[in-house]
Amino acid sequence: MNVNDLLQAEKAIAPAYRSYNGGYFKTLLSPAQTGGEMALLDMVLPRGAEPPPHVHEREDETFYILDGTVQFVVDGVVHTLTTGAALFAPRRIPHYFRILTDSAHILALMTPGDLWNYFIEFSEPGGETPRITVPQPPTPEQIQYLAERLSDRYRLSLII
Repeated sequence: MNVNDLLQAEKAIAPAYRSYNGGYFKTLLSPAQTGGEMALLDMVLPRGAEPPPHVHEREDETFYILDGTVQFVVDGVVHTLTTGAALFAPRRIPHYFRILTDSAHILALMTPGDLWNYFIEFSEPGGETPRITVPQPPTPEQIQYLAERLSDRYRLSLII
């Protein structure tokens, strides 16, 4: 498979924005395009859409802030990032983030790229015009399903 074949495959995978937790994202590079080595998402998330503290067994994450202010806690160390700043969150190290502005525009790089499937699984097609909405709290049933799915499929543990 050559690069042109991979780019064509991407159009079938993620042709538009996807709604996710009150915000949205668009896939810039999928695992299919990189032989599974990485995935790159362009995300806009509202305050309140952040994940709880968690640990990835298999993925490293790198974040680049395009707009907004985001406070990351990696292995207990607080990092406040503003536009133009980047942060590396290695696998097997507890981390989480809090959006300090109304919303944040973030590039999220996952290596390897399998975690991209989580974002596809837990999002919905968002159409051509992305929107930000107030994130809705999940039900206890949704939390249980999410925690089980994250642990079993994505090897990600929530720290609650």
